[in-house]
Amino acid sequence: MRIVMTGATGLVGQGVLVEALAHPDVSKVAVLGRNALAHPDLRVEDLVVERFDELTPVLDRLAPFDACFYCAGAPPLGTPEDRYRHVTLELTVHVARAFAQRNPGSRLLYISGAHSDPASRVMPLRVKGETEVALRALPISTVMLRPGGIAPAHGERSPHAWMRPFYRLAAPVMGLGVRLLPRQMTSTANVGRAMLALAAAAAPPSVVENDGINQWGEGP
Repeated sequence: MRIVMTGATGLVGQGVLVEALAHPDVSKVAVLGRNALAHPDLRVEDLVVERFDELTPVLDRLAPFDACFYCAGAPPLGTPEDRYRHVTLELTVHVARAFAQRNPGSRLLYISGAHSDPASRVMPLRVKGETEVALRALPISTVMLRPGGIAPAHGERSPHAWMRPFYRLAAPVMGLGVRLLPRQMTSTANVGRAMLALAAAAAPPSVVENDGINQWGEGP
């Protein structure tokens, strides 16, 4: 399996990358981002761009791939609506279209969020819902993952310094929540394993809620 992923430096993306590199069938992970990861695993390739809406420098390297794991996004708290919409909707769709054009038989898996709905009165949920609608219109297979709370499983750290104290304090409770509240909580490990399983599935569901993420992530 050859994968393009975004958001590899984010809390979720860090865990997804760990799980991808632990999977025996993954032969390559191309990481699209603004800075090089310089990962020691030789299967990881950096696709460095200054902006996600200007992909010209890497367009000839966006194929061939089997799947795109889209894990990038803006934090819903503290991000103005125009910025949140630009990052969550406009940049996501721009990258997804470029990927779809070059990999027509591939699949895109998008980290959305619980209760995403284009008709929601809550701004982040509405924008996420609008993004889902736009991605479903692409001429490739798409899967929307809707996690609730996500517990770090491999020591991942949030790239946002103001969120790190919360994760340090909440980590023990969040780990317990994954076991006791599977409909509301998941882990970075389950998200990563679920994305890998869904990417390889012959006919995956178009939307996977939090409990489904745990089921796909934990396997048969």
